[in-house]
Amino acid sequence: MKKMLWIVLLMSCGATFISSLFPLYGKYYQLSSLEISLLFAVYAIILLPTLLIVGAKGSTWGLKRVIRISIWISIASTLLFIFSQNIWMLYTARLLEGLAYGAFTGTASAFLLKQTSQDKVSNALKFSGIIVNIGFGLGPAISGLIVQYIQFHPLQLPFWGLLLMLFISLILLKLLPENEHTQSQNTASTKISLGVPKNIRSHFFSIIGLPAFTFFMLGGIVLSLIPSFVKIVMHTDNLAIPGLLMFLLLGVGSLIQLFPWIQDPIKRMRIGVILLAIGPWIIISSGQSGNLLLLWFGMLVQGIGAGWSFQAALRFAGQLPKPEERPRVISAFYLCAYSGFIIPPIGVGILTKFFSLNFSLIILNSIAAVLIIYVLIYSIKFKKYYEKVTTQQ
Repeated sequence: MKKMLWIVLLMSCGATFISSLFPLYGKYYQLSSLEISLLFAVYAIILLPTLLIVGAKGSTWGLKRVIRISIWISIASTLLFIFSQNIWMLYTARLLEGLAYGAFTGTASAFLLKQTSQDKVSNALKFSGIIVNIGFGLGPAISGLIVQYIQFHPLQLPFWGLLLMLFISLILLKLLPENEHTQSQNTASTKISLGVPKNIRSHFFSIIGLPAFTFFMLGGIVLSLIPSFVKIVMHTDNLAIPGLLMFLLLGVGSLIQLFPWIQDPIKRMRIGVILLAIGPWIIISSGQSGNLLLLWFGMLVQGIGAGWSFQAALRFAGQLPKPEERPRVISAFYLCAYSGFIIPPIGVGILTKFFSLNFSLIILNSIAAVLIIYVLIYSIKFKKYYEKVTTQQ
């Protein structure tokens, strides 16, 4: 299990590695806020259908084989970033990264569960969720520190480091046992669908899918725009700051899941989404006041909220379905989550054509607040169902 978690960490770093470099790409290629948002969003646009298809077909193709291919695609993407000379190569590299991580996400979870005994499934899901978010935070932190303090070929050097990480992933994967049998004879009959059973569908979308969409929506806004926010609103060109802020949001927010406070997952979900709603407003206040400490505090609050709500939602995605339905339900969970990466960043990019960056964020945060209120209300109904299900297990 440990080797697979290391692979998940390294691949997750690669998924967000570019985030700290958006201001450099914006300056080098003369990109507008909308074009930078699109550069972020095309990743998720290709990731979603890939996740849906591979989530349904991955087992028939061979999970380890799919993971290996996804790492190689990520390597191809990284090489394109290194040698890119024009904008189309940049967008192509980003599309390939979305394809790679879309194929990897649900497959990696399913492969991890196949290697885990039944009594340790809950721990595997917990650590998987934590590792994913730590990786998402480490990626921009590492690239931001490299470009700020080494300052040697800033658009190429960080990706050479990523390339090394990806080759380490391949070596670790080679050391893992197959532990599976492909089922090619069933490939044609496997339906491509979200794979959410009817008996848990309403609970899934209201208490698992919607929170996942919301915290990735808010996280996507941060990952795509926080470098510009730090530069334009906070008036600093230090590229290490947005990278470290993203690590605070995602990495520290994930580590907080390990603390034993509030064991009840429904209470964790409720507190998590409340903090998830409060954090962005603190960030907006920091922009209005120009207070960098307030920005750090807002990111910490949002990070804790994202960590707890992500942990609770992933736990429900693993507990509610039957064991044989679990991999596809987890893929559906990530599908809902990554949907939050597409519209919001593009929406902010469009809104900045008419309003300030700060006011555009206010509009998006207001929408998120409405979604969070719905989750809180629905959790009252879900609590009764969850107590019934867990007492039967």
